[in-house]
Amino acid sequence: MTPVVIAATTLEDARRFFEERGAHGCEGTAMLAATVGGPVDRVVVPDQVGHPVPRCWVEVTTVGKLELAGSLGVDERYVARIHSHPAAAFHSPTDDANPALTFEGALSIVVPFFGLGLRHGLDACAVLVLDGGTWVDLPAGRDRDQAVVVR
Repeated sequence: MTPVVIAATTLEDARRFFEERGAHGCEGTAMLAATVGGPVDRVVVPDQVGHPVPRCWVEVTTVGKLELAGSLGVDERYVARIHSHPAAAFHSPTDDANPALTFEGALSIVVPFFGLGLRHGLDACAVLVLDGGTWVDLPAGRDRDQAVVVR
């Protein structure tokens, strides 16, 4: 399996976005884009509506869905969905029921504490890969390091 390479600056861009949303008590969601065969080098943030704590959730608007559809160049693809949770990083039943990506090998990254977790890199996040139609957790460590590389 060829690892997915994510530019550290892309995760930094995502962290800033999630922390801004979190400052208002809201989760955020975005997509990570890469040139085919290249590293993930862009975070695409669609138009979204955040519903703050205590019933915290985020909704991509119709405009946001169109933005996502039109944001890729002909040689780009989305390789991961990245979103924040208010506390622990885990794939919720809502995340499972609303996958943004459905191809084998797609990644789902969940950032804890409204984005603050990204200050500690991906090891603080939940990272899952779509395998056989099921989201499989890649715990921090050797297996994840072989599947996802941050440079």
